[in-house]
Amino acid sequence: MPELPEVEILARHLQRVLKNKTICGVLVRRPKVLAPTMEGELREALQGATFTGLSRRGKYLLFTLRGPGRREPLMLVGHLGMTGRIYLSPAQTELPKHAAVVLDLGGHQLVFEDTRYFGRFTLDLRGPAKLGPEPLEEKFTEAYLAVALKRSAQAIKIKLLDQTLVAGVGNIYASEALFRAGISPRVAAKRLTGEQVKRLRVAIREVLAKAIKFGSTVPLNFGNGAGSDGLFYYGGAGAESGFYQERLLVYDRQGQPCRKCGSKVKRMVQAARSTFYCPRCQRSWPGKSIDAKEGTL
Repeated sequence: MPELPEVEILARHLQRVLKNKTICGVLVRRPKVLAPTMEGELREALQGATFTGLSRRGKYLLFTLRGPGRREPLMLVGHLGMTGRIYLSPAQTELPKHAAVVLDLGGHQLVFEDTRYFGRFTLDLRGPAKLGPEPLEEKFTEAYLAVALKRSAQAIKIKLLDQTLVAGVGNIYASEALFRAGISPRVAAKRLTGEQVKRLRVAIREVLAKAIKFGSTVPLNFGNGAGSDGLFYYGGAGAESGFYQERLLVYDRQGQPCRKCGSKVKRMVQAARSTFYCPRCQRSWPGKSIDAKEGTL
């Protein structure tokens, strides 16, 4: 599932390519992704509307549009779910099998494609409204995190996936942040020391910022042919090159040597999700801070 960095980079790209483009038509092939918005409601709202901006909230894409005859801006919410893709392609490009919603922009079409249909393309704003603070913004303070964690007996790795605690952090970056902070993924959130909370906040912000800077963890996949602007989570035009892929320290590295101490990275399952960690660097009791510079980009 795409996490905050993938969605952030996709938002920056789409903001550039969608600016001032007007929707000439709306094709809905999978009404499920609109829920609770009805198909007719979406078509009526978007027909003739012009894209004026795009931002990110957690893992959500927030499209701002100016509708004909409307005084207030219109908000469209996109969520990639587990397998979603949103990209711009030439108007005559054949639609993929799992295209759920397609917006006709004249010479181009905006395609929301979702193989498993867990994503959303809706006018419903309740999802973003429930989120906790953005981890890269000032509201995500050490004091806030300490108070929020003291209320939870869940293992810290599981708690970090709670989007009401902090918006946008998912399975990959939770494992990475805990490794950088030297914290066992098993320890109860409420048992973290003040020093551990401090290290964890810094680690979360650093790993997310680096992932955004270097292009995230998922390689580009321009599946719509040469000259297209297809995207898999993030990226730029197909002709661009020289992108970076983040070097993960523990995630998906089971059995490989820890980049810090050389011990074998282990995997366990927490809340039906894989957790990767170093048993030596991430002991269950408070330890010294890990030097995150070693083995990173």
